[in-house]
Amino acid sequence: MSFPNFKKHLIEKGGLSEQDVARIAPFIKTKTVSKNEFLLKQGAICSHFFFVEQGLLRFYNLNEDGKENILQFATENWLVSDRGSVYFQEPSTYYIDAFEDSIVIMIDEHFVDQVSLVNPNYRKHNERLLQNHIRHLYKRISQLLGASARTRYLEFVKMYPDIMLRVPQWMIASYLGITPESLSRVRKALADENFKPY
Repeated sequence: MSFPNFKKHLIEKGGLSEQDVARIAPFIKTKTVSKNEFLLKQGAICSHFFFVEQGLLRFYNLNEDGKENILQFATENWLVSDRGSVYFQEPSTYYIDAFEDSIVIMIDEHFVDQVSLVNPNYRKHNERLLQNHIRHLYKRISQLLGASARTRYLEFVKMYPDIMLRVPQWMIASYLGITPESLSRVRKALADENFKPY
C-alpha cells in the first residue's frame, strides 16, 4: 500500500531522506478503518500513534450524561493518540474512531526504534511533535476557559480549514465547548460580516 502523505511527513518534518524512507518501508504498518470503526475504546490501553494518511478521525470522551466531548479531529497529515495511555500503559478514558473511511499509519515504539537506527535525528523530531502538541493543548485549554465563542470558532477555522464541510455542526460545537445554537449565532453574525470560512 502506498503512503505518499506519510512519506512526505517523514522527509519534511522527520528529516529523513528518500533512501531512509525506502529502508524503513518494511516497518510501516497501514490500517484501513471503516467509518464508525474504533481504533481505541475507553478502558483499553493505547499502543499506537495514528497518522492519518487519508480520511478523518475524532478523539473524544463521554461525560457523565453520555454526551461526547470532542478533543481533537485528525484529518490527512495529522497525528492522534492517547499519549498518556501509550507512555504510562494506563487504560484510556478516551475513544478514537473514524468519521470517514480512513487509512492510518500505525506508529509504535518499535517503529520509532527502527527509524532512529536509520536516522538518529528522528527522535528529535518526535520530541518536537510532543512539545508542539503540549503547546496547542495549553492554548486550547486557555480558549475553553476564557475565550468567547466567536474567538474559539475563528481559531477552529484556522486550525481545521478543510473540515467545515466534512463534519456536522453539533460536532464542531462539541469541540468548541458551546451549544449548537450558540455556534449558529456565531456563524450567522460572521456571515452578516461576509466572513467565508472555506
